[in-house]
Order: sequence, then structure tokens, then C-alpha cells
Amino acid sequence: MNTLVLAPMIDDRYGNGVVASRIGLKTDATIFANDDDLYKLIEGHHRQNHLSCILIDEAQFLNRQQVFQLSEVCDKLDIPVLAYGIRTDFQGEPFEGSKYLLAWADNLKELKAICHCGRKATMVIRRDEAGNTVIEGAQIEIGGNDRYESTCRLHFKEEYYGTGKR
Repeated sequence: MNTLVLAPMIDDRYGNGVVASRIGLKTDATIFANDDDLYKLIEGHHRQNHLSCILIDEAQFLNRQQVFQLSEVCDKLDIPVLAYGIRTDFQGEPFEGSKYLLAWADNLKELKAICHCGRKATMVIRRDEAGNTVIEGAQIEIGGNDRYESTCRLHFKEEYYGTGKR
């Protein structure tokens, strides 16, 4: 299948225009900026070379308008869009892209992550260099996977709010 892989310009962990998995698989991607019209970008690629599918990496970095544009790709160009990203930031707040993808998607298929306790991990904790939980700062901070830990809601609350078990 002819798949167009898109990645946000902001994510340069592996170099701009590269999507990489934790197991070492890599592929080239077309980068997009926050003000790019994804419908026009995809339509242009589709005219040159018929596209079977669109894959978006780090979809949490999309904005509302771009999520709308991707829905237009599905509805008007009849090209399936698969978007991969996380729901919330290290403070438990939804990313703009995630919020609108969750609201407007035809289908949601959750890839399950597991917390260190064995529960389903739905939250993310950011750590500083000393391993302490970060509770303030910019929503977006591109960093290595060693700075972020997937946890269940219980352990997120314990770490972020200091609630302890009840």
C-alpha cells in the first residue's frame, strides 16, 4: 500500500522527517508545521501518486483545524487516516490534537501500555534529571523516552498530587 507518513516538525528526536519505533524500526516522513493545511498537503501527494493510507505520528501535536482537515481527507478523498499519539500531558491535561481526535474519530483503537503495577497505563509522568516527578513546565518538551513514564491513573495521582493510596 502507498502510505504517506506525516510527523510534526516539532518532534526532532530522531531527526526531522524520521519516525522511529522503540524497537528500532525507522521510516522517512513528511514533516508538517502547526500552520500547515494537511488537507492540501495530502491532496497534493494524492494527485502525484495515489495514496492508500495516511499515518500520523505524534498526533497529539495536531491542532483543531488540522484534525478537521484530516476528517476532510477521510470524507472527501476517501483515504483512511491512522493517527498515533498520547491523550494527555504530564499534568493530566489533554493535548489539543488528542482532544479533537477523540471527539471526531470514526474509530478508536487504543494501544495498551502497562503501568509498573500491572494496570493499564493511561497517564504520563515527566521526570527531571534526578528522577523526580515534574509538576510544572511547558506542555510540550521534546525529550528522550527516559524522561517519561507511562502509569495508571492511581500511580499518576500518587506521583503528581501526592495522594497516596486510600
